[in-house]
Amino acid sequence: MIKIAPSILSADFAHLADEIRKVTDAGAEYVHIDVMDGTFVPNITLGSPVVQSLRKVSDAVFDVHLMVEHPETQIESFAKAGANIITFHAEAAKHHHRIVQQIKASGCKAGIALNPGTSLAMVEELLADVDMVLIMTVNPGFGGQKFISSQLEKIHMLYHTIQDMDFDCDIEVDGGINAETSKLVRQAGANILVAGSAVYGAPDAAEAIRAIRG
Repeated sequence: MIKIAPSILSADFAHLADEIRKVTDAGAEYVHIDVMDGTFVPNITLGSPVVQSLRKVSDAVFDVHLMVEHPETQIESFAKAGANIITFHAEAAKHHHRIVQQIKASGCKAGIALNPGTSLAMVEELLADVDMVLIMTVNPGFGGQKFISSQLEKIHMLYHTIQDMDFDCDIEVDGGINAETSKLVRQAGANILVAGSAVYGAPDAAEAIRAIRG
């Protein structure tokens, strides 16, 4: 089943509660929450207190994407704030397996993310343990970027590795996803699609979500 995770990075931050309700009422299963620290990526977004406030107004799956240095220092606070899935970047961590264990011990599902220039080899030893691998199809840090088509082969290779080894692991894709690119990543094997401006910038969020879901 294809699941849609609208990114609140493209939402109106003055009305986040309403923006989350809009996309979940429109059929989105997840809410993708981009956490940026201004160090790992050249932007700063929001912290766990905002997630805690949003949790009070939504029972959607909160898909928290940590684009931060030292992600191990942030896991406990986001888990307590109401995250359901916490994803950290392979490039930002030294002890990947330990962080996966830490996320699961906090009661959340564990994901690991790869930038466009990072090889799948970084996560192969973790596929039996993580719940999700996030393939970035843009360089992280800002919304509205152009889809990097060279990542389709990476998604395809990851899909076949997961299938061949019979792992229980989702493939999420984030960056430049719209009705056209979603078809490509779905064909490559992704099953969770993060979309920002394609949903929040659309005149009809429900129609946009249906088009992205295919």
